[in-house]
Amino acid sequence: MKFKDMLKSPVFPPGYRWGFEKRKGVYESEVTALVRKMLEDKDIREDQRFAWERWRTEDRLTKKP
Repeated sequence: MKFKDMLKSPVFPPGYRWGFEKRKGVYESEVTALVRKMLEDKDIREDQRFAWERWRTEDRLTKKP
């Protein structure tokens, strides 16, 4: 993968507050609710998808020791 192909990670202003709510009727931790809310943001979702794909195709995974 070339550095020119890398996406810019989204930047949020300092002190940005995520308005998240835990699901009603089922157990959900605050962390899980926060991550679920963050992934609703298009920029974060694309950034995480790119990171996952990059990690999966990294050369170190395909090389024999």
